[in-house]
Amino acid sequence: MSTIIYPSPIFGPVHSRRLGVSLGINLQPGDGKMCTFDCVYCECGFNADHIPHSPRPTREQVAECLEQTLAKMRADGILPDVLTFAGNGEPTGHPDFASIIDDTLRLRDKYAPAAKVSVLSNATFVHHPLVRAALMRVDNNIQKLDTVDIEYIQKTDRPTGRRYDVEEVIDNLALFQGRVIIQTMFMKGIVDGIDYDNTSDHYVLPWLRALRHISPREVMIYTIARETPTVGLQKATLEELNHIRDMVIAEGIPCTAYC
Repeated sequence: MSTIIYPSPIFGPVHSRRLGVSLGINLQPGDGKMCTFDCVYCECGFNADHIPHSPRPTREQVAECLEQTLAKMRADGILPDVLTFAGNGEPTGHPDFASIIDDTLRLRDKYAPAAKVSVLSNATFVHHPLVRAALMRVDNNIQKLDTVDIEYIQKTDRPTGRRYDVEEVIDNLALFQGRVIIQTMFMKGIVDGIDYDNTSDHYVLPWLRALRHISPREVMIYTIARETPTVGLQKATLEELNHIRDMVIAEGIPCTAYC
């Protein structure tokens, strides 16, 4: 089993199937994983297998490294399509997240004004007003909602730390008033007697009701693309993803499927 631990605070650029040429911003340590989820499908592996020994990068370190990288990319004539907060765990958990967003927008405007700023988040900090306000300022506020079934969440996304209340998360996502993109992982497979299939109507129909309440700008649905720490998980088929995509579009919400 291989996993990906990203350098910190800047990595890439990499090609994203959803976002294009992406320069990554990792607000977690570069030698391990710190996340409020411990997903069975995470390309970075399980939290316990990658405990970091270094601290998170500071706001100042992030800004300095980002400016150096963007200046070099502009000098080389290669600019990113997007600056993406992702990496080794939940980016919005950084104590200076809101200020780092301010710095990133300023540097984007200076060096790569055509680039979008995206945040890939698991929505565990959207209850914080400062985090929500910062996310309202980025171009692509991408929040995870794999299902609304709490049993599936507990066995698949495996929240850590603070009590995870999916109804509270949904209500907080609705506070963005449409300035949010929902991303959902669909997959299948039975591993050690645990069924990880969330492609059936049992999971999809309640998820659709949540989408109606959130009223997102867009929905991105996708499936496994890289090796996972839980061996035996399977990709959802293109046919299954397209069927779910069409159900979302029928609700009047733009949706794209990535297989």
